[in-house]
Amino acid sequence: MAAVTIRNLSDEAHRAIKVRAAQHNRSAEAEMRSILEAAVRPEDRVRLGTALSQISRDLGLTNADFVALEAQSNSDPAEPMQI
Repeated sequence: MAAVTIRNLSDEAHRAIKVRAAQHNRSAEAEMRSILEAAVRPEDRVRLGTALSQISRDLGLTNADFVALEAQSNSDPAEPMQI
């Protein structure tokens, strides 16, 4: 895991973090981790797998469609183009 040092944090911000941490029954360090995680990984973010699966459902694809595609797929390596 990475370690981060935050320099020049105002006393007011530090006090606010300590108060917020106490409200959540955790340390100031744990509170800062929570704040950073929420800022960079919001719960409403679009996840690739979820988006792709929704697109498949919107198109009406089923597992049978994927089975049929797999049955038709050729595992031979592609041949380079001849110019």
